Amino acid sequence: MPRFLAPLLLLCLTFNAHADSYITRLLNKPVPGGVAVVDLGNGASAPSATYQGKPVLVVKEDGQRWIAIVGIPLSIKPGTQQIESAGQRLSFQVGSKKYVEQRITIKNQQQVNPNAKNLARIEKELAEQTRAYRQFSPRQPSNLLFDKPVNGPLSSPFGLRRFFNGEERNPHSGLDFAANRGTPIKAPAAGTVILVGDYFFNGKTVFVDHGQGLISMFCHLSEIGVKVGDELPRGGVLGKVGATGRATGPHLHWNVSLNDARVDPAIFIGAFKP
Repeated sequence: MPRFLAPLLLLCLTFNAHADSYITRLLNKPVPGGVAVVDLGNGASAPSATYQGKPVLVVKEDGQRWIAIVGIPLSIKPGTQQIESAGQRLSFQVGSKKYVEQRITIKNQQQVNPNAKNLARIEKELAEQTRAYRQFSPRQPSNLLFDKPVNGPLSSPFGLRRFFNGEERNPHSGLDFAANRGTPIKAPAAGTVILVGDYFFNGKTVFVDHGQGLISMFCHLSEIGVKVGDELPRGGVLGKVGATGRATGPHLHWNVSLNDARVDPAIFIGAFKP
């Protein structure tokens, strides 16, 4: 082999190793509501990184390089975004994705246009849930390929533009699984229970912190089986499927949040559709 080809071959092999790495293949879906994987180099210790002023999940991939796993809010427009790490700005590109509409009829008009008393309750509950989403613990997630929290078909995908009784509301920020009332809900990865409650829209709800800003929310439960501070193993039961809150029938609504951005849970179970 000519000498000048050897460095090129080594470079190609190195690039292919990065391009084919498992976590990147699984998670790198850089669209609004998706996830970007950004290379942080192969330093001896874990670097820190932030996006929009918030800390992001950093893991070591294949025992070689550090990567930032960045949640991209649904509101982000396609184009260049940046994270900050070690005093540097690192860019990544956000592509486009079209989300379809969903039209739902709700019998309880208060769940479409709440009165002043219910609005005050909703605002209080939203503040409580926002604080939970913004928690950032140092633990490493036990697994990034998540298990499905229930055995059942997907009934509503992430990102739907939702219209309740003909009025547009916030996009669908999670995945819905069709399941019978009482079906056990299992933690898709190990984590700590950081919030439980019975909320106006979400009904009976559980938040689980998987580590470094990677947080799951499970709502519309019929029963909650855990309390704040409980440690859940991967596969641990946290409650049962129900139809509490704003729900038209029994199902599980599952949110995944990264750096306080709600992202498509389908990415973490290998079911993402471009």
